[in-house]
Amino acid sequence: MTNRAWLIAGLCVCVAGLLGCHTTPQHEIGSTWSYYQGGVIRGDVRKKKLALIFTGGEHGGGSKHILDTLDKKNVKASFFVTGGYVAVPGYDVWLKRMVKEGHYLGPHSHAHLLYAPWDNRNVSLVTEAQFKDDLKNNIDELRAFGAMPKGKTIYFIPPYEWYNAQHTAWAEDMGCLLFNFTPGSGSHRDWAPRGHKAFKPSRQILADILKCEATAPHGLNGHLLLLHLGSSR
Repeated sequence: MTNRAWLIAGLCVCVAGLLGCHTTPQHEIGSTWSYYQGGVIRGDVRKKKLALIFTGGEHGGGSKHILDTLDKKNVKASFFVTGGYVAVPGYDVWLKRMVKEGHYLGPHSHAHLLYAPWDNRNVSLVTEAQFKDDLKNNIDELRAFGAMPKGKTIYFIPPYEWYNAQHTAWAEDMGCLLFNFTPGSGSHRDWAPRGHKAFKPSRQILADILKCEATAPHGLNGHLLLLHLGSSR
């Protein structure tokens, strides 16, 4: 089993066994949620539940293994993908499975735009028109697979998981509720390939997630635990 497969299998066991929950974003907005720059970054810490989230672009090679493992462990998750993911030949199979098997499938932007500079997130690198056109394209291409029925709030993970309050407001104009990962567990570090300064082995990532559960004031309660459908690692 590869390092990545080991991480996904181990994490799903932890979600199903230690937390005992089926994990999708809650379908009601509550005052118990935590926000940053207007976006939701954590659910209700009083409940022993978390949301298991996967984002993906053109690197989506883990999709089959992730879906197979979720199915085996009877865990529901949420998937947020870009137009780059949709365009990869053969990935339509996984998109159809996500919807058919009861997972949430939502937008991660069409072109994976960088909304703000890394050193100053309060500055926007995109105009309102660019933001909305790109997000609409992503929503439309995913609805072709049966995702996001009209008339319901659309959950949205911003590209690069990087945004500001202006982008949150623009998303809200379109009926979208912007979410981002909960800081603290380090789960999202699985994107970095070996040799990159941010690289962490899969076993360390899982160990850090479990450490967060064991030592953080509220454990993983309400966490939006984000990983990736694939990377160049």
